[in-house]
Amino acid sequence: MKELIDAAVFRDIILCASAALEQNRQLINELNVFPVPDGDTGTNMSLTMGAAATELKKRDFPTLTAAADCAASAMLRGARGNSGVILSLLFRGLAKKLKGCEVADAKTYAAAMTAGVDAAYKAVMKPAEGTILTVSRVSTSSAVEFAEHGGDLELMFSCAIESAQEALADTVNLNPVLKRAGVVDAGGKGYVFILEATLAVLRGEAYVPDEAAGDEAPVEVKEKADFNDFSTGEIAYAYCTEFICGRDNPKDPDELRSFLMTLGDCVVVVDDDEIIKVHVHTNVPGKVLTEALTYGPLLKVKIENMREQHSEMAGGEAPAADAAPAEPEIAPAEKPYGAVAVCAGTGMAELFRELGVDNIVTGGQTMNPSTEDILRAVNRTPAETVFVFPNNKNIHMAAEQCIPLTEKQVVVIPTKTVPQGISAMLMMDDSASVDELREAMLEASSGVHTALVTYAARDSEYDGFQIHAGEYLALMDGALLGSYTDLNALFDALCVSAGEYSPAVISVYYGEDVKEEDASVLGGKLSESFPDAELSVVNGGQPVYYYMVSIE
Repeated sequence: MKELIDAAVFRDIILCASAALEQNRQLINELNVFPVPDGDTGTNMSLTMGAAATELKKRDFPTLTAAADCAASAMLRGARGNSGVILSLLFRGLAKKLKGCEVADAKTYAAAMTAGVDAAYKAVMKPAEGTILTVSRVSTSSAVEFAEHGGDLELMFSCAIESAQEALADTVNLNPVLKRAGVVDAGGKGYVFILEATLAVLRGEAYVPDEAAGDEAPVEVKEKADFNDFSTGEIAYAYCTEFICGRDNPKDPDELRSFLMTLGDCVVVVDDDEIIKVHVHTNVPGKVLTEALTYGPLLKVKIENMREQHSEMAGGEAPAADAAPAEPEIAPAEKPYGAVAVCAGTGMAELFRELGVDNIVTGGQTMNPSTEDILRAVNRTPAETVFVFPNNKNIHMAAEQCIPLTEKQVVVIPTKTVPQGISAMLMMDDSASVDELREAMLEASSGVHTALVTYAARDSEYDGFQIHAGEYLALMDGALLGSYTDLNALFDALCVSAGEYSPAVISVYYGEDVKEEDASVLGGKLSESFPDAELSVVNGGQPVYYYMVSIE
């Protein structure tokens, strides 16, 4: 009977859960309602949990608090898509409740799970039942109920899994979209895999890779690295910064760890009652040491230029002394407003740049960028206030998570499509206030309807449509118009649907797999159907979607 979860057990839970999500990633993805070829729930949950697993593999942790904090921080920054963000919030709330715990018994851990559920519900503006939120809430309630009377963690998670599976089966009834599709919720399914992985670890049945199995497991390393395998330019953070500082005040070293993670990578912070020992790769070692001095005096400091070391080890020359300095991690404000947009395709990126967007985050339906990806772009934007256009409803929450992680003011405009983002960006005006700009951008994006043309990645049945793999799919504002074997028939249906909005402006963005002459066919049909509308056909170069059509 297992009665306590310590740092080592928690570490194995995260590693096993990560492996379970990765193994079942495609199964979870295939529960997505639309059969479009996207990296969605399974991919996002796997990558989010994988971020925590990567960090936990790097070292051992003295307490459960330390391990949980590390996992929560990594998940927050690695969160992708709504499902990934919600997953990160579940573990973020859990970590906060476990603060100060060397170990946790059933009652303590169940209470921490409840804190995670509360954090996730509070963060979602309009919590929908029949989702991962429901499954996590119902299973956690079962765990709390068991822990009131028993201390066996294995039995507690067995009860939680039983309730989770019942809640998962009921998601098809709670969510109208799932009911029409006849499937259970993908995020809820992923959460069940996490609970099952937890129980497997508690029972000692889980497979843990050798490099993470424990102190006695050998880690396979090369005798000598080949430094020609990568170029000096691939080193994102130039300075390996190590130091020891005293603890002359009660400031929490976890705050230093969080601060350092905004300035670089490979962060290791180890502390005891007298000192804090730190390792970090960064481009701004001076800023790191200045912050360290707020904790206590510097006792030992070592800073090495890794780019210079790499050039020497690879047999090349060190960078010239007058080489351009590394780009600052947080760009100083040179203007009141800046912008970051998420999109895929060279044409789309160039269009946003022409409109004044400072930084592009590559991503979208095929790969949702992480919170850290977006945060990095925000910090590189030389403005006091940065407007972020996620251009996908599944990226909005990841963008919102950036707000408390940067010193810049971040305003996320909830654009669901690239055409909405383009219309919103057209409203940028340096003379307007932040609130005025936000309202103008929201109004502009709300007036844009977006038609998408893609293909079916698998056979499916949805809302009365029998969909076969390889067929063309047409969607209008996220709703399925139908599936077609003939593009001309799809174009005709799209024109009929567009007519409901009496369009004045139509923009056709064609993808990387579409020739200009083929795109002109769709343009011609739209021009014929709406002769008074202003029409443009642009090479967007986007993947996945053959066409994105903006209708205003």
